[in-house]
Amino acid sequence: MEFVPRKKRFLRLPLRRFVGNRNVKDRLFCYIFERDREALLKLYNALNHTDYRDVQALEIVTLDNVVYMSMKNDMAFLLAGALNLYEHQSTFCPNLPLRFLLYIAAEYESLAAKAKANIYGQKLIPLPAPQCVVFYNGDDAMPDEQYLRLADAFPDTPGAGPSSCLELTVRMLNINYGHNSGLTADCRRLDEYSRFVDCIKAYRREGSSVNQAVENAVTYCIDHGIMEDILLPFRAEVTKMLLTEYNEKKYMRMFRKEAREEGLREGREEGREEGLKEGREKGREEGLKEGREEEQNRLIGTMLQNGASPEYLSQMTGLPLSEIRDISRKKKGRFDFSQVGKKKKRP
Repeated sequence: MEFVPRKKRFLRLPLRRFVGNRNVKDRLFCYIFERDREALLKLYNALNHTDYRDVQALEIVTLDNVVYMSMKNDMAFLLAGALNLYEHQSTFCPNLPLRFLLYIAAEYESLAAKAKANIYGQKLIPLPAPQCVVFYNGDDAMPDEQYLRLADAFPDTPGAGPSSCLELTVRMLNINYGHNSGLTADCRRLDEYSRFVDCIKAYRREGSSVNQAVENAVTYCIDHGIMEDILLPFRAEVTKMLLTEYNEKKYMRMFRKEAREEGLREGREEGREEGLKEGREKGREEGLKEGREEEQNRLIGTMLQNGASPEYLSQMTGLPLSEIRDISRKKKGRFDFSQVGKKKKRP
């Protein structure tokens, strides 16, 4: 255990644990709005019905390696005394309030460390008020706007004591094309992004492969002046980000479906051999577990080879980061995590 001098004990986590402002974004939405500060400011104004115009007043404080579960928050910035945390989601997650709670704790810890504030002192430390927003553009039907609350995760136990002292509310907005037209009208970049994603989905519905749908959508949007200033100079980078995102979603769907089918099959076979109810139940349970583990290991190995990071797999599967690393070590030809996502040099 590392000794911490008494004067420094008010800093619960060392600042080096947090890395701000990622250089490479794994989501196009984040790439667009962190790159274009004016667009981010307009998005904030559209959400809050304000009219801020000084881009310099907007300070990006997005953190990497956000505590506890190797999670990454998409975008965070300070403006007008508020800590704004924005997340982009293509799948619905009921645990978003919990994730935001961890993000906020990490942000406050980082801000306190930068200010060298003593959290055990007698002076009140001013904190920016958090605003948590999720931008959803998945395929499931969702209302234009809804609110997710942390209190919904607390069990409603009969005869329990006083209600919880903690609450956190997340505002979730559907940004699929045709939804929240007032919001997209006030933020041109958000409207363009919505149209671009809808264009990809349209080509997919027509039967195009993911690669072809992305390529066709990029060409169409350039020809029609949609995000032309981003797609023209950064076409290859945008395409790579989109294909990575679609491939990750594909692998996760395969992971869940194949593991479930394999586990059920093995469970039935072992249950029939024993011929007893207890045997069938035990067989199903062990078959499900073994099937999931086997398919899990195979798919995790495939995703690592395709450039997915151990941290991302830990977030998506819910497995500890150490278990992801153990799985990779059991495979022949161990993965070099320092080389994940890097292009190999040609001889």
